[in-house]
Amino acid sequence: MVTMDTADNVLKSFYLDAVTESLNMKVNPFLAQIERTSENVVGKDVKKVLRMGLNAGLSAGTETGDLPKAKASNYKTFTVPLKNLYGTIEISDKAIRASANNEGAFVNLLNEEMNALLKSASFNFGRMLFGDGSGALACINNPPDSNGVVGVDKVENFVYGMYVRVYDDTENSYRVVDIDRENKTITLYKNDTMTPMQEGVTSSGENIYLYECQVGNELSGLGAIFGQAEEIYGLNKAANGLTPYVCENVGDISESVIQKAIDEAEYKSGSAINFIICSWGVRRALMEYYKNCNVALPTMEIQGGYTAINFHGIPIVVDRFCPNGTMYLLNTNSFKLYQLCDWEWLEADGGKILRQVPGKPVYTATLVKYAELMCDQPHGQAMLTGINEA
Repeated sequence: MVTMDTADNVLKSFYLDAVTESLNMKVNPFLAQIERTSENVVGKDVKKVLRMGLNAGLSAGTETGDLPKAKASNYKTFTVPLKNLYGTIEISDKAIRASANNEGAFVNLLNEEMNALLKSASFNFGRMLFGDGSGALACINNPPDSNGVVGVDKVENFVYGMYVRVYDDTENSYRVVDIDRENKTITLYKNDTMTPMQEGVTSSGENIYLYECQVGNELSGLGAIFGQAEEIYGLNKAANGLTPYVCENVGDISESVIQKAIDEAEYKSGSAINFIICSWGVRRALMEYYKNCNVALPTMEIQGGYTAINFHGIPIVVDRFCPNGTMYLLNTNSFKLYQLCDWEWLEADGGKILRQVPGKPVYTATLVKYAELMCDQPHGQAMLTGINEA
């Protein structure tokens, strides 16, 4: 007979390892390349000490002249708090009792819940890797019309049925009921009444967030490196030579354009680009370019079981969260996912995982991970934007 203790044991002994493997290696190809470590985790923060520039202690001189004098290296510290990542499943008491005498039915129940959790966690975790840590899904370009249609700067962060809110409206949730990817619009209905978002509720320039998102508490992804913010990990980008190479308004993609970005990143930092991410349209444009050159693009297998285009030994992969017309050229050795621990179940007194929601006939279990993504060579990365897509 299935009991709450049985359910707890199954979640601990079976599902945890499977979920951890999926969230670490199957979210997307980029995450699969990043090392996970607990080094440099100090209390609730990640503190990474970096040497800036070179130590003066080597020079040419005369046979009897003074030896070169070493000078103290210039050190700076990246400091960023660990982010709190949660994933929750919910099972009703009725469902548990209905399957208590049928282990197969109970396993199916847990499988359904875990699959839903994995799907949601993978989507949002993958989205964070391209964000700036703020949690913003998109910026509003055109306020809602009478039908609740809102113009946004990007639509790749939205899915049908998602619950969102505008920046300063924490009381009202809205549901995404339609997405027009070509015209970059979403249709929002107020969740409690399922009526279109009213005109005047929000204005251009405001951000849209997940309804339960706490602003500024997501992973510091590629948006933190290539975004407009002057600081990264507590240091000024320009003042510390941390600004990455960015080429805007590229137009038609070509092998020389990509190679120049690789060369510029290496010139600025000595960083060796070993991973490239682009949008679907950019990949099609790249394939069209090589087709016109009568060159067949080779492929390669990369960590995580993914297949990528082979660009002179550098894999090129596609990600749904990569903005349109954009290509990121990265040195994944510079990235680390610093974590206090890997994914774990949040345990109550007595080590219980499934806990009853006070006042409700419902049990919940929560996965937790305290982590932050950090790049110790932001200036060794590159980005191409404004690429004509095919």
